[in-house]
Amino acid sequence: MTEMFVQLKLGDQRYKSKTLCKSANPQWREQFDFHYFSDRMGILDIEVWGKDSRKHEERLGTCKVDIAALPLKQANCLELPLESCLGALLMLITLTPCAGVSVSDLCVCPLADPSERKQIAQRYCLQNSLKDMKDVGILQVKVLKAVDLLAADFSGKSDPFCLLELGNDRLQTHTIYKNLNPEWNKVFTFPIKDIHDVLEVTVFDEDGDKPPDFLGKVAIPLLSIRDGRPNCYILKNKDLEQAFKGAIYLEMDLIYNPVKASIRTFTPREKRFVEDSRKLSKKILSRDVDRVKRITMAMWNTIQFLKSCFQWESTLRSAVAFVVFLVAVWNFELYMIPLALLLLFIYNFIILTKGKTGSIQDSQESTDVDEEEYDDDKESEKKGLIERIYMVQDIVSTVQNILEEIASFGERIKNTFNWTVPFLSFLACLILAVATVTLYFIPLRYIVLIWGINKFTKKLRNPYAIDNNELLDFLSRVPSDVQKVQYAELRPCSSHSPLRKKRSAV
Repeated sequence: MTEMFVQLKLGDQRYKSKTLCKSANPQWREQFDFHYFSDRMGILDIEVWGKDSRKHEERLGTCKVDIAALPLKQANCLELPLESCLGALLMLITLTPCAGVSVSDLCVCPLADPSERKQIAQRYCLQNSLKDMKDVGILQVKVLKAVDLLAADFSGKSDPFCLLELGNDRLQTHTIYKNLNPEWNKVFTFPIKDIHDVLEVTVFDEDGDKPPDFLGKVAIPLLSIRDGRPNCYILKNKDLEQAFKGAIYLEMDLIYNPVKASIRTFTPREKRFVEDSRKLSKKILSRDVDRVKRITMAMWNTIQFLKSCFQWESTLRSAVAFVVFLVAVWNFELYMIPLALLLLFIYNFIILTKGKTGSIQDSQESTDVDEEEYDDDKESEKKGLIERIYMVQDIVSTVQNILEEIASFGERIKNTFNWTVPFLSFLACLILAVATVTLYFIPLRYIVLIWGINKFTKKLRNPYAIDNNELLDFLSRVPSDVQKVQYAELRPCSSHSPLRKKRSAV
């Protein structure tokens, strides 16, 4: 076995750790959040798995933890011996009471009561910014109705129900049978752990014992919510890139603490429950190649522009660049680096207010994708050939994921400066302003000294601290160009027609 990972299961909730190279003392240092209900069985099943170079997996050991037997509000350090193999697993488990999700009718809407709304608002006021840092806010969603849904049954009707997902919280409405214009009139309440989460609302058709049929979906970033106003959202396809048939009416209220939300931005995002890995798609691979190509061309054009300044291809340009170089180098101070980045934010904000930025539709044209499933199971019955096919598919899938990560990283940096998410861009400006003032008044040696002392003593102060990169955690909250298209709200006047049919094979 060359690689190892851990699987954790509590009821229907499952997580999988990152995969590490085989060693005698592997350290994963990851954190996972489970929803534990005291009235249900609380047995946490843990499995340690090994995987060889041929992707063959073998369970190396197991252990169990009775959650109900652990004390509340403290970090319980457990050394759990593994069954069926040597060794033990060291874990920290903390039980923290929190406000759970809830479902109610419109007549008992929590935020409709002025006294209860005032009490909730007081809980998230600025005076309580340093209390219970994981409780960032609360979201209330009224699912009112849907109109003009796709007919999924032979009778020309559907049996629609609505599924709401926020992070790892999932709630659904009841089913309304034989109706294309259902009215649910339900109120859902979600606790917010990360203000940068996205609320996904999916409409399905109940189909008895069979998996439900897809009727449309919308994705709504929490920071784009307009409080207390009913909104009509055009349903999209599964990829959230094109209009589907029908629309859904939602009314949402969001209350959160901006200080907690800002601090949470620089910590790792909560991991999603284990999901099926995304299948290989030739069109997605081609799109990711184009995205990387655009980023590469932008960098190449910048380099060529700088090079042309030295070649005196344009006398005016080179002369201006030469003067700027002399003045900048002669007067350079370290605080000017964050100051320059801050000026770039201000410049892009001025352009944004003048309406000169590109529209989302431009990005949508370049990210128009039809998902194609890649099925290799029926290629051949010969085991050797199947293994080779899986190996090639795994390699190409890895390349596809790497290209997507590279493209998304570059697009997130661009979208940070372009004020795509004003909350994040304003937060970045605030950090740069503080960095500019700090570097102006405090010598660099003191800053490096404080940083070094913190790094060297971090392990001593907290032996089980989880390492993270605050900059990467911040960028993970910025949407890529593909996500901008997925999160964009379609206008009610847009076409409601379903996806165009795929071209027939030649």
